[in-house]
Amino acid sequence: MTSLRCMLASAATLLAGAALVMSAPQPAAAQDLSGKPIRMIVGLAAGGGTDVMARLVASKMSENMKTTVVVENKAGGNFIPALRELTSSPPDGHTLFFISTSTLITQPLHKDYPFDLTKLTPVTQVATGPLILVVKNALGIKTLKDLIDHAKKNPGKLSFGVGGGTGSSLYFATELLKSKAGIEINIVSYKGAGPALNDLLGGHIDGMFDAMPVMAPQAKEGKVTPLAVTSAKRSAALPNVPTIKESGYPDYEMSGWFGILAPTGTPPAIAQKLRDEVAKAVADAGAIKILDSQGMEPLATQPGDWAKYLKSELDVYTKITKDANIKP
Repeated sequence: MTSLRCMLASAATLLAGAALVMSAPQPAAAQDLSGKPIRMIVGLAAGGGTDVMARLVASKMSENMKTTVVVENKAGGNFIPALRELTSSPPDGHTLFFISTSTLITQPLHKDYPFDLTKLTPVTQVATGPLILVVKNALGIKTLKDLIDHAKKNPGKLSFGVGGGTGSSLYFATELLKSKAGIEINIVSYKGAGPALNDLLGGHIDGMFDAMPVMAPQAKEGKVTPLAVTSAKRSAALPNVPTIKESGYPDYEMSGWFGILAPTGTPPAIAQKLRDEVAKAVADAGAIKILDSQGMEPLATQPGDWAKYLKSELDVYTKITKDANIKP
């Protein structure tokens, strides 16, 4: 009898254990993202650097994952509509937020900002590269020195477009140049760099800073005049374009980057799977060729490293915002 009781107890324990295993989330199933399309939200208008980079990554991910990765543009509102869309979505890996430096800058710029990007689930930092300063060809200016001289002789008459408005890295880059060079430039805000570029090509504004993915091809095709890049070294994509540092402002340096975040609570296994898929996307020979031509360096960092970098960048721009007393 005792032996029978032991056997029954053992059987009950095994059945209970099996039930627990079956009810627990399975790692393999959790990492399977092929069931439905993946949305990649961009908080800026179509046609800008962030949008172009997001579409490149989404295209390669779609090919590799045999599923649809679609880019959705939700511009305006200091990225709040885009972030609301993200945070109201299930943390299952099917809704992502493709961000740039501009997205991060918005947080310290607005003291009452309703979101903390460092609390979202980090996926990966996708790529990094410099910003580039360009002017319309009709202006007849070929160097940064010429631009500064022209601006000083004509204070307040030059108009520069800023994609993403006052909370963007393009705005910070423009304000930093104004401060370092001691010039007055009118800033015209746009919902994204795409509309600003359209007005630059149409001759409605005189110049702008922008990310390399959009502006490097425009410069190569002769549609705009490149004056300088914001990185410490020249870009291999446009080796004849000097840095702002070597153009007379040695303490001027700024980089642009792109990354991906997921809703808070996204399982680590899913975040890792997505990171690995992004790594495949930016390691593709075709993608590398495009990134090289745009002066961008592919990264695909691990989620933990991306989280640390995001926090360090937030600290940097919080200090800049405070020291320069930049207001939204």
